[in-house]
Amino acid sequence: MDEVAAAAASETATGAGDAAAMVAGSAPMFGVLDVVLLAGMAGFGIYWIYFRNQSKPQPPTTKGYTMQPNLISPKANDNSFITKMKASGKNIVVFYGSQTGTAEEFALRLVKEAARYGMKALYPADPEECEMEELSKLSEINNSLVIFCMATYGEGDPTDNASAFYEWLKTEEPDLTGVNYAVFGLGNKTYEHFNSMGKFFDKRLEELGATRVVAAGVGDDDGNMEEDFLTWKDTLWPAVLDFFGLEMNLQEISMRQYRLEIPDVLPEKLFTGEIARLRAYQTQRPPFDAKNPFLAQVTAWRELHKGGDRSCMHIELDISNSKLRYDAGDHVAVYPVNDPALVNRFGELLSVDLDTPISLVNIDDQSTKKHPFPCPCTYRTALSHYLDITSNPRTHVLKELAEHTTNFEEKQKLLMMASSSLEGKELYQQWVLHENRSLLHILEDLPSCKPSLDLVCELLTRLQSRYYSISSSSKLHPESVHITAVLLKYTTPTGRINKGVATTWLASKKPLPDEPPYQVPIFIRKSQFRLPARHQTPIIMIGPGTGVAPFRGFVQERLKVKREGKPVGDTVLFFGCRRKAEDFLYEEEFQESIEEGVLTLHTAFSREQPDKKIYVTHLLKEHGEYIWRILGEENGHIYVCGDARNMARDVHDIIIEICSKYGQLASSEAQAFVKKLETQRRYSADVWS
Repeated sequence: MDEVAAAAASETATGAGDAAAMVAGSAPMFGVLDVVLLAGMAGFGIYWIYFRNQSKPQPPTTKGYTMQPNLISPKANDNSFITKMKASGKNIVVFYGSQTGTAEEFALRLVKEAARYGMKALYPADPEECEMEELSKLSEINNSLVIFCMATYGEGDPTDNASAFYEWLKTEEPDLTGVNYAVFGLGNKTYEHFNSMGKFFDKRLEELGATRVVAAGVGDDDGNMEEDFLTWKDTLWPAVLDFFGLEMNLQEISMRQYRLEIPDVLPEKLFTGEIARLRAYQTQRPPFDAKNPFLAQVTAWRELHKGGDRSCMHIELDISNSKLRYDAGDHVAVYPVNDPALVNRFGELLSVDLDTPISLVNIDDQSTKKHPFPCPCTYRTALSHYLDITSNPRTHVLKELAEHTTNFEEKQKLLMMASSSLEGKELYQQWVLHENRSLLHILEDLPSCKPSLDLVCELLTRLQSRYYSISSSSKLHPESVHITAVLLKYTTPTGRINKGVATTWLASKKPLPDEPPYQVPIFIRKSQFRLPARHQTPIIMIGPGTGVAPFRGFVQERLKVKREGKPVGDTVLFFGCRRKAEDFLYEEEFQESIEEGVLTLHTAFSREQPDKKIYVTHLLKEHGEYIWRILGEENGHIYVCGDARNMARDVHDIIIEICSKYGQLASSEAQAFVKKLETQRRYSADVWS
């Protein structure tokens, strides 16, 4: 009953009660008709309160978090990994937190290998799609084990699909007594918060009463992630067998996870590159995100380099009809398409018609992941839109390829690289990683290797979106997103020309007169890389090369504020490139900001002087006293964007030195001061390796 109806019923009942009392106390005042009328009113009031709603059909229950009993809850059952494990007799579940697909790939390999050791594992589980509150119930399953493959993302953050589980585990206190676990963390040592998620899950699970079966593994993407994983995996299974008192009994099983089906469907029922929803690109519907990207039209494309043999593109994408919003410092993600020449090469080498419709179907009917990529589609669509055909294959892929190689020497080479021997690891490091061979290159160099194309599609990992720091301000360009990207192209030790997947594709999107505009699937990812809320707060920006991209947006924003007549704090940019006449990005724009009194610019041109290379790090040391005044005395902010492996690390060390020298702080105090800046988000980094 709604509030208005309840109030009306209350008023009616009160009036009837008063009338009845008057009748009882003073009968002569009323006639028979009056009594009948009053009694009728009282009866109507009672009916209104107690019986009115019983005669009406109740509306169907709507979705929501209400305290109502549910006899049937299919969604909960769909997400219940405990129910699935019990129903299928499985005792291992592998969860992954993955941003680029590597952690998910490792999780799948562990699931497959569990069967070789006589154990049954549930298909790799996405925490976002599971009732993770059930984790404590895992102890109900005999000899059960949960394995976490958790990547660290950004500034020590969980991946998108693991963020809700991370927050739950951090804030809640579930009793995990009797739960057995193992953790493999993925990260990159060039980042400050290396492997923070792996460390968190390993420690937190133990704090909540779970039992660690084997020491946590650590994978370093700056080194050799594959070797790190193999080394840990070789300790995992013996430790698991020992923990549960099981005998080592390796079994030869099929490692296929999907079976090939040739669907008989109309062309309009085939996926053609959509990420999740069929025909999503024909019928665009907001909200737009990673699973539902927006097709943005390319409205501008220009070359930023004025000379030399390299290329840097400035691209503008129209988001006017998307309802997408962004702030300076956010990222735009682009879904690229593979080079058609490489795609066609697969068809040539394996003698397959790439326009054949296919569907790869999971052989595990308990899995929530029915297909490795949107199906049904053609081989051509899969290889063009969904699969990473240019990365170095991992060792388990080589083992699978060996089974389809007829030449003895070629087969032994693959098996050697797939083994855990020192010689095999060295060969893999040299032949695959150092010489930069993709799976396609291996098929070319080992001509007797002829796997089925559906197996190749299963072995290849998903093609990931590429993230770019947005190089515009929404305050100045609310209906467009700008990208600044260097075209990647290089020669490998084998003499092949390798090209960047996304930048090569974007390079072909230059608008042509009298031609329909090109479209690019995108979505926006929010960032913590933000200008201070107060425009008067001074800022220092350090961005060599394309690291200047977000700072173009920062400068645009402050220039707009200045033109509105509002005060703006010091805005200082340290920019570096090779030569002023060749690759000084956005020189004219920055000069305009300098002339209007918004920007102070310090430049380092590393190749201008033949006897000495000057980088932004040299400039920072020269202006150390000023930098300390901004950070230590004026509560300013400092931003770094660019290469994480060298530049960002060097800048971090120099800032500590500056704080120590000009702030008269001991080394430990200077480090603590910079750490405090980071905690307060006054020292922000947007870096990549």
